[in-house]
Amino acid sequence: MKFGLDRLLAEPGLRRPLRGRRVALLAHPASVTADLTHALDALAALPDLGLSAAFGPQHGLRGDKQDNMVESPDYVDPALGIPVFSLYGEVRRPTPAMMDSFDVLLVDLQDLGCRVYTFITTLRYVLEEAARLGKSVWVLDRPNPAGRPVEGSLLRPGWESFVGAGPMPMRHGLTLGEMGRWFMREYGLELDYQVVTLQGWDAWAAPGYGWPTSLREWVNPSPNAPNLSMARCYAGTVMLEGTTLSEGRGTTRPLELFGAPDLEPRRLMATMRELAPDWLAGCRLRECWFEPTFHKHAGRLCAGIQIHVDTDAYRHHDFRPWRLQALAFKALRRLRPDYPLWRDFPYEYEHDRLAIDLINGGEALRQWVDDAAAEPGDLDALASVDETAWREASRDCLLY
Repeated sequence: MKFGLDRLLAEPGLRRPLRGRRVALLAHPASVTADLTHALDALAALPDLGLSAAFGPQHGLRGDKQDNMVESPDYVDPALGIPVFSLYGEVRRPTPAMMDSFDVLLVDLQDLGCRVYTFITTLRYVLEEAARLGKSVWVLDRPNPAGRPVEGSLLRPGWESFVGAGPMPMRHGLTLGEMGRWFMREYGLELDYQVVTLQGWDAWAAPGYGWPTSLREWVNPSPNAPNLSMARCYAGTVMLEGTTLSEGRGTTRPLELFGAPDLEPRRLMATMRELAPDWLAGCRLRECWFEPTFHKHAGRLCAGIQIHVDTDAYRHHDFRPWRLQALAFKALRRLRPDYPLWRDFPYEYEHDRLAIDLINGGEALRQWVDDAAAEPGDLDALASVDETAWREASRDCLLY
């Protein structure tokens, strides 16, 4: 199979419309070819393509920032002499001056298939500015490593943020190229938008179910996205960022495990099984201990749970990470009603709303967790309606 970047490099006919035009690249560390050459270097080597600028999203073009809300500066590429603009620095939406540096923007970003992953918000912003200023945008498509399953409630009106680009569920099931098509339709954008499609991608093929495990190496698209297991879990474990529980930052398995110094994993897992055993399907849970070297509970021994999705126990169609992590919160609230679960802190430049609500695009999940009378079926009913609606709403955006 071939990713969009590799097709653009290998097929001169695809590049023909770019001749004589100023071309910019929006990319990050995972923007590499099949032989692991970074997209910026590979495109710069083409004699028929004129690179005029580059852009980096959150964490940087080459990958220089570890945590959220740690900004990257603009700079000049020392080898190519072109400006590299940060879309996670002084601005998150490209300015007119930045947009004036190119005619066509190539977007080559590895997504994780989750609404909270900020690269899709960056895509929306550049599409909106391109439509306003008459620029072209081409997405060099990449697989969605979380595959096609859809899960979670839709973002509610008024809850848009940098981690909520629009009314989509937590796990959206689209590639970045397909998401661009949805943005175009949802927001009525008019511009020259093209997708250099994947060739030979089967989103349902085992064992990767979205990621071609035997064909492509995994390169971290962000510092705490180290492997396919994290990508599979992320639509659930990202919610831990809005809690006092560690999501494993500062360990070698970030966003695959969670815990705290005062957690009781065995009791928690037992309560989860009592409340909704079917929400634990498709994976294995393991009691574990870890000591984060930085971030929440740094230097303290945490008791926790690791979610294992990398063996033959993994069942792609049954695994529902958003429900699984929500169930962990519910079980903890059942065991310890007064546990200080929700973390109140500035999150992705939002200071007035709880992070857990921003992450979920509304207050419903938090309210369900905190309501002692609410049952798993209540959350399931809410999410199921939204999931069905999203499948229908995004169907005509699919390219594969």
